[in-house]
Amino acid sequence: MRKLPFYFSSPSCGKQDGFTLVEMVIVIVITGIVGAVVAVFLRSPVQGYVDMVARAELADEADTAVRRMSRDLRLALPNSIRTTTVGGTTFLELLLTRTGGRYLDEEDEVAGGDILDFSNPADTSFRTVGPLPVAASQQIQAGDQIVIYNLGQAPADAYCNGGSCNNRAAITAVNLATRTITLAANPFAQQVPVIMRSPGHRFQVVSTPVTYACNPAVGTLTRYSNYIIQANQPNTEPVAGAARGLLASGITACAFNYTTLANVRSALVGITLTTQRAGSGNITLFHQLHVDNTP
Repeated sequence: MRKLPFYFSSPSCGKQDGFTLVEMVIVIVITGIVGAVVAVFLRSPVQGYVDMVARAELADEADTAVRRMSRDLRLALPNSIRTTTVGGTTFLELLLTRTGGRYLDEEDEVAGGDILDFSNPADTSFRTVGPLPVAASQQIQAGDQIVIYNLGQAPADAYCNGGSCNNRAAITAVNLATRTITLAANPFAQQVPVIMRSPGHRFQVVSTPVTYACNPAVGTLTRYSNYIIQANQPNTEPVAGAARGLLASGITACAFNYTTLANVRSALVGITLTTQRAGSGNITLFHQLHVDNTP
């Protein structure tokens, strides 16, 4: 019998390795199970991080708005802050001061001095005691208002526009060299029945009225400025003729409280803002500050 030769065939020669369909299905199933288990454990930390970032953004936006309001309130003309709520919208108004100083008075007994005349309505200029501010943010400008001894009530009410109670006057010119301020008119000599002089011969310079309007119905906190000073507080949006700036959105509730302290020339202002965004809960921020009402 003839013997046939034996040939050895290596598996790597002529045979291709790979996965069967069953193996692929098993791998996919196992991967899905592992992914589902991992997702369960990761969902809460990831969602917590997203919520934390959203709350931080809400708190930062509310804090920025409150800081802006606080800065204006600290520069408010004494006894000029007033609040009201109409139709669910809360309004806070103030007269923003640019600077202040002392006016030359007849009691100063300066020879040839240009005093602030409380008896002659035709005298529309006066000289200040000490230099006028030259910094851009404090420099007195034509169109600003001089206010003397504002008590927030007639006849010393800066919001009043009548000849019998007007304790403010528009500035038409400023001379830094001579420290002289020229007014459009001199209402300080026309106050009836009492001439309201400042015991300390002080004056303030008002640049603009400012209104903050918080409207939870549309979720906005808005700042209005550069409009005409009015006897009645603006209580509708937008404020007529005013420049508008949006401070915060997502407002769901707010409150402005103004409380004068008995027998003390000061007051407390409380600001409460509640903000919210979808899926991130809400943030309530309360801030209280002291304002000086010494005229």
